[in-house]
Amino acid sequence: MFHPDFLAGYPLAKTIKNYGFFSYEVNEALHLSEKEEEILENIFKNIENEYQSNIDQFSQDVIIAHIELILQYSNRFYNRQFITRKIANNEILVRLEKLLDDYFNDDEKLVAGLPTVQQIAEHLNISPNYLSDMLRSITGQTTQHHIHEKLIEKAKELLTTSNLSISEIAYRLGFEYPQSFNKLFKKKTDISPLEFRQSFN
Repeated sequence: MFHPDFLAGYPLAKTIKNYGFFSYEVNEALHLSEKEEEILENIFKNIENEYQSNIDQFSQDVIIAHIELILQYSNRFYNRQFITRKIANNEILVRLEKLLDDYFNDDEKLVAGLPTVQQIAEHLNISPNYLSDMLRSITGQTTQHHIHEKLIEKAKELLTTSNLSISEIAYRLGFEYPQSFNKLFKKKTDISPLEFRQSFN
């Protein structure tokens, strides 16, 4: 639509990277209502009119302001889509929970390390950015947060029902270093794995 150099020197050149929908797959495109379509069409017409008839020292500012408006509306419309497609998105959420349950109950998979957002998204057949944006819209949390929540849940189970040492639990949960497990556990629960275990004894 426009060359990246067109944005050089404008804040949008940096902030445009924050719009996650540029990484969505084709099947995750926006489904616009007639009203939404009309809003975007009018903005595109304004850009076209500005480009064809008003080339002066203000033209670039005006066009970039319109591009920012398109991006902001796209964010709004995607958020609406996440909400209106609640049934389909809830199905993805259920599949995500099952996928994480299966992963954290499979010792062979865990030995290979913690699941990545990319791996989870691939299993669900959606792009990582779409998955994280959708989850943030529905639950207020990112994919990474969901992975960590399931990890902590499994860690608590092992800490209270097994005789494994803290280090053994860390390795079993896919951590290369027990210190990393301790750090994450404390960050999420405000106490160390050892303190958590001792509170049950």
